[in-house]
Formats: sequence, C-alpha cells, structure tokens
Amino acid sequence: MEARGVLRAGLQSATWITVDDTGARHQATNGSCTQIGNAQFAWFATTGSKSRLNFLELLRAGHGDYVINAEALAYMRGRVLAGPILARLAEHADRAFADRAAWNAHLDRLGISALTVNPDPVLIATEGALWGSIKAHGFLPNTVIVSDDAGQFHVGEHGLCWVHAERLVHKLDTFTDAQRAAQRRIRALIWRLYRDLKAYRRNPANARKAALRARFDRIFTRKTGFVTLDRLLARLHANKSELLKVLDRPEIPLHTNGSENDIRCQVTKRKISGGTRSDAGRDCRDALLGLNKTCAKLGIAFWDYLGARLAVPGSIAIPSLAELVSARAPQPP
Repeated sequence: MEARGVLRAGLQSATWITVDDTGARHQATNGSCTQIGNAQFAWFATTGSKSRLNFLELLRAGHGDYVINAEALAYMRGRVLAGPILARLAEHADRAFADRAAWNAHLDRLGISALTVNPDPVLIATEGALWGSIKAHGFLPNTVIVSDDAGQFHVGEHGLCWVHAERLVHKLDTFTDAQRAAQRRIRALIWRLYRDLKAYRRNPANARKAALRARFDRIFTRKTGFVTLDRLLARLHANKSELLKVLDRPEIPLHTNGSENDIRCQVTKRKISGGTRSDAGRDCRDALLGLNKTCAKLGIAFWDYLGARLAVPGSIAIPSLAELVSARAPQPP
C-alpha cells in the first residue's frame, strides 16, 4: 500500500515529525485517529486506543515484530523496569519475535507475565520491544517528535508545542483585576520569548543559547502572587528541556500547527459522515486522506495522482510518493 510506504519513507528520513490525534467513530464505537507527519508527508490511522502502546505500534509502520536490542533496553530502563526483569530479557538468547503471540510466549517463559507489580512489567517490556522494532527498521533516526504534551507521544527525543503551552496560561480562569494583570504580563513575556526563539531558528548562534535559557528560567520561576498561575508556571518550567529543544535542534518547529491543520480533514469527515462501518472503509478513508495531504505538501495535484494510479488515458506520470518524500527530506544537521 502506497500510504504505508509514505509513512516508512517519512519515518526513515525525518529529522522531525509532529503528531496529533482526534476522536473517531468506527463500528459505532469511540476510538481515536492519530496523525503523523512533517513538511513532506502526512499519515493517518484510526484505532480503538490512544495509548502509548498504540502509538508505538503505529510507529512500526506495518511491521509486526518485537525486538530486544540496546534501544529497547534503554527504553525499559528509562521507564524504571526492575533490574532483575531487565536482566532476564537482556541475557536471553532470543532477541527477535515475529508477532505478538511469539512475544507473549517469551514473556510467559521468562515468568514476567505472572508478575503483579507496579509499574506493569509486561506493559513496559512490550513498549520497549516495540521501540526496539522501530529502531531496528531504521525509523526515527535522531528524529525529534513534537507534540502537544499528550502522554502517549512522550517517546524518543521529544519536543513540546509552545502554542499549547501558552494556551494553558491563556485559558486560566481569573477572578480579580490583579490576577488578570498577572496573566497579561506572563503572556506578553512568553510571546516575546517565542518571537526570539523563532528568530533563533532562522539564525542559530551558540552565544544566544545561554541568554534564552536564562530568560526562560526568569519567566517560569516568577512569583506573581496568583497561586494557580504560579503553579502552572512551575509545571511548565519542569518541561524546560522539551520546550527549549529548538536551541539544540533549530530545524524543528516550535508548534504542532502542521498536525492540527492536517487532522482537520478527519474532523470534517467525522462531522459529515459520523464514522465508518467496515475495516476496509476505515482504512481507505485514512489512506486516501493521508495521500491527499502528502500530494499537497509535495506540490502534486491529487487528481493527477489519482489519474496516474488508475491509469487514466492521457494522465501524467507520478513517481512513487515514498520516493519523493525521501528525496525531498532535508538533510540532518
């Protein structure tokens, strides 16, 4: 399927991707549609879950295997999987498993499935093996995933959307003139910093990094006297490394506007059609909307693309979209 090829090419060549999701209905059941993309491609998948496990499964781009490698073990270690369980997985000779059944059988043999402790070792080990598979297939090489801070997207090298961060301040309920004044001051400071981060992206300079980081600290450690706002600022300050990812990776966007624009077509379809009934209908809708968006980003008229794929007489030749995505991907810094 060409849509899957586009996703694989995008994940292999991307220096960054943005992600988003929205509600979706399939067979009269609530689910979720996830968008993955960047300036060269867009891809959609509607599933019954929006968990981190589901997101990692989508990032495998159609592969069904589970792999225990250095990246998988590092992921499990980062999610605080117990040392003895890590050792069982790391020391076993079997490292690659063709499907979920083979992986679950391996967990049973190691006695991991029978453990009843927190955090859930089966869940973390499975997420790690999925991450190992993603890396084994060459996906997300030094790629930054930029999200709106939804927990399921916190994998790999991660950056946060400034628009969503500021929106938390903007939507804060205020009840006094002093609170409204404090909110206005903080919002003005945030947008001035955002403007300077945009300027840094256009002309990155090591000498400016320290100054921008210091300004970030001054803004988000400020005590305004508005307790709810101060707590929110402290929470945002804890995300400093992800909000300032652009200082080390100036090629990444400061927001997820691209994903929000892409996924709007799915929202429109949901409002008009309600949902899908068959699996084939769901998959066709996701694939065609993704191919449509990808064509637009590559400067190809979708009607020309359809004419080429349907062999309409007189249609112009359109090469593989996956090849175009790979060819037009920016080179890593």
